[in-house]
Amino acid sequence: MLIRTLISGASLAMLALAAHAQPATAASAAATPGIDQRETNQAARIQQGVASGQLTRRETRRLEREQAAIARTEDRAKADGVVTRSERRRLHTMQDAASRDIYRQKHDRQQRRAPGANPNGAPGGS
Repeated sequence: MLIRTLISGASLAMLALAAHAQPATAASAAATPGIDQRETNQAARIQQGVASGQLTRRETRRLEREQAAIARTEDRAKADGVVTRSERRRLHTMQDAASRDIYRQKHDRQQRRAPGANPNGAPGGS
């Protein structure tokens, strides 16, 4: 009876140790689904602004560079396999600023002219 108890106790201890010793996979520890979804939404907002003419080419380039900076920061945060609370907070802060920038650029008075449009607004080309 004593031997059976010792063997089962040792088995449980080994299982617990093995489970604790296994490192978390990079995909699960560094998962950022909320951040990824927000990046997707912001990219769609930029593309919608381009399609509607609300964003000029210059504004679009600036906003896309800002999105690329967020993606680089996220890649650096994920590099060690764990996104810490402070890294996650930094990413959210960057995304908040990018969201405000997208809104402001889409709602300012600048609009992209249609190809061939007269800059004075008069119809006709020549």
